[in-house]
Amino acid sequence: MPSQFIRLPLSAALLAAFASPVLAQSAAPMSVVVVSGSRTEQESFDLPAAVSVVDAERIQAGQPRVNLSESLVAVPGIVVQNRQNYAQDLQVSSRGFGARSSFGVRGVRLIADGIPATMPDGQGQAATFNLDMAERIEILRGPFSALYGNHSGGVIQLFTRDGESPPSVELSVTGGSDGLRKTDVNAQGKAGAVGYVIDASRFETDGYRDHSAATRDQAYAKLTVPTGVDGKLTIVANSLEQDDTQDPLGVSWATFQRDPRAGEIDTTDTQSPQRTFAERYNTRKSIDHQQVGLNWQQRFGSSRLQLTAYGGNRRVIQYQSFSRAFQQPATHSGGVIDFDRDFRGVDVNWQDVRPLGAGTLRTTFGVEWADSEDARQGFENFVGAEFGVKGRLRRDEDNRLTSVDPYVQTQWESGAWVLTGGLRHTRLKVGVSDRFRDNGDDSGGAAYNGTAPVIGILRKVSPSLNLYASAARGFETPTLNELFYSGTGAGFNFGLAPSRSVHLEVGAKSMFGQHTRADLALFQARTQNELVVDASNGGRTSYRNAGRTLRQGIELSVASNFGGGWNTLVAANILRAIYDDGFGAIPSGNRLPGVPRASLFSELGWTGANGLNAALEAQASSKVHPDDANTAVPAPGYGILNLRLQARQQIGPWRLKQYLRVNNLLDRDYVGSVIVAESNRRFYEAAPGRNWMLGLSAQYQFQ
Repeated sequence: MPSQFIRLPLSAALLAAFASPVLAQSAAPMSVVVVSGSRTEQESFDLPAAVSVVDAERIQAGQPRVNLSESLVAVPGIVVQNRQNYAQDLQVSSRGFGARSSFGVRGVRLIADGIPATMPDGQGQAATFNLDMAERIEILRGPFSALYGNHSGGVIQLFTRDGESPPSVELSVTGGSDGLRKTDVNAQGKAGAVGYVIDASRFETDGYRDHSAATRDQAYAKLTVPTGVDGKLTIVANSLEQDDTQDPLGVSWATFQRDPRAGEIDTTDTQSPQRTFAERYNTRKSIDHQQVGLNWQQRFGSSRLQLTAYGGNRRVIQYQSFSRAFQQPATHSGGVIDFDRDFRGVDVNWQDVRPLGAGTLRTTFGVEWADSEDARQGFENFVGAEFGVKGRLRRDEDNRLTSVDPYVQTQWESGAWVLTGGLRHTRLKVGVSDRFRDNGDDSGGAAYNGTAPVIGILRKVSPSLNLYASAARGFETPTLNELFYSGTGAGFNFGLAPSRSVHLEVGAKSMFGQHTRADLALFQARTQNELVVDASNGGRTSYRNAGRTLRQGIELSVASNFGGGWNTLVAANILRAIYDDGFGAIPSGNRLPGVPRASLFSELGWTGANGLNAALEAQASSKVHPDDANTAVPAPGYGILNLRLQARQQIGPWRLKQYLRVNNLLDRDYVGSVIVAESNRRFYEAAPGRNWMLGLSAQYQFQ
């Protein structure tokens, strides 16, 4: 892509970054109270960790509230690549961890209302987050995220609103390009002392890319109940249903250049020479996810006891694009994945607060147990000459994951110093019971053990400047999906070892008067036995261990408000992510695939006194290599501009809102995400050209 392609957004962002502290004249967001980092309420400004908060205003700022990519684009160090593929979910990476995931979220821990949205092995699904009722999202990056267990990159926590008086009901509708339609209905309030929130929505799209239509139904309910003196019980339930969500698959570079919307033509299809792989095999996925959980907190003076318990079921059927010949070997498990998963977990912890010397000591002791069971089957994806149907059984087994993680975290604060330390031990057991013996017995298991110590120190140099440093060891096991296939496609890959990492970070947090806040973090992460893609084909990916990898980077965020209702936000990061050791034919020094060297988001916004506001957003990313060898055409760097307009009115008990969003104003063609190490070199997934959304909502408040 030509250099002018990214010049305008980069220039706008850099101008905003340097102008913000100078132009600021009035009030702006300062420190906010967060839970991530210390497991208790604390000012983010006083934590020795990189913590960002996306509040409800930004989550709902001219957005349909369908994907995390809408909100997290403004967080430095976090890269959310929207595949435009609802069959495979978003690709979320933190400091380069998680970029290898071919579907779902890997390397980043997901939590909603204190309840994990990540399975014991570290695989999570961001689609289960309910953004319509979100109050805030906290993003913890760096060493301190190790205290949340089995992952490498960070923690993303969603917190939804509690029901409050007066009660209200709200209807929201959104329409847009490519057949985008969303309807959301919610109600909230209090019945006596019991708070309630209820939400239901349907999202539909015809899809930007060929064969990418989707329908998603979500429901959510939350009850908050006082329990005695200083006690609170929260019960949440959510569901997600997606029937026959189409999977457009990746395409080659030549196909992307010819038509970003097009699918890859299957040249072996003699009956219909112009059919794509996605059309011929009718690649698709159906998901039915149900979950319920509770969180109980009881305070005893300044100390607190907390219990979290949850359980649920997830059913998935996926049709892949494997040819009949590819499924011919006896060891192949077919082109249809069908599994039924039951999962559950418990976390109990005690927080003790007491004076120590001239300061205050806060210590949290806890243990987390998680368990999941899969009844998993595989079938051929053909019957006779017809593809995209469930054929002969090729796999039938039970999979079991169990993890037990004791942890302790302590913090001592005295005067200008804050000292923090913690320790978490993870023990994960994987068991497989194979009932299909026609291709051999794949029964077996593995056990993984790892300890993650964390230490941090923060110095309050002045009321407006804090400096900190932190260090940790991380531990990340292979997920069940990463164990499913070896590079030859036969049997489980129990030879995979967990990756272990050492994280270092130094940073500064500064406030300029009452109007501007700036956060700066410099970090390094060295990993041994990095889990990398061995082969990826038709929706199936196998993994292997590489040697050592190195990640070094810098993250900057600046938020400012200034006179006349104007405000700016800048989030930027630079990341050097390379293989420190070569492996196979991959030389040392190669860049990790799926990881941009730099990314940037900036925004110039205006808020009027009459309920109107507008913002111009600039977003840019450097090129991304799709393969370990760095020989394939990299997805080029890009820069785009987005515009949003909002209006609000209040007429008696009615609160009305409208928004218009236009993304990719200049109608640029660019690659939105890559499929790492795709064996057929169909790496690329196109992002939409210019597209629009129009949303309306009406809320009625009962008096």
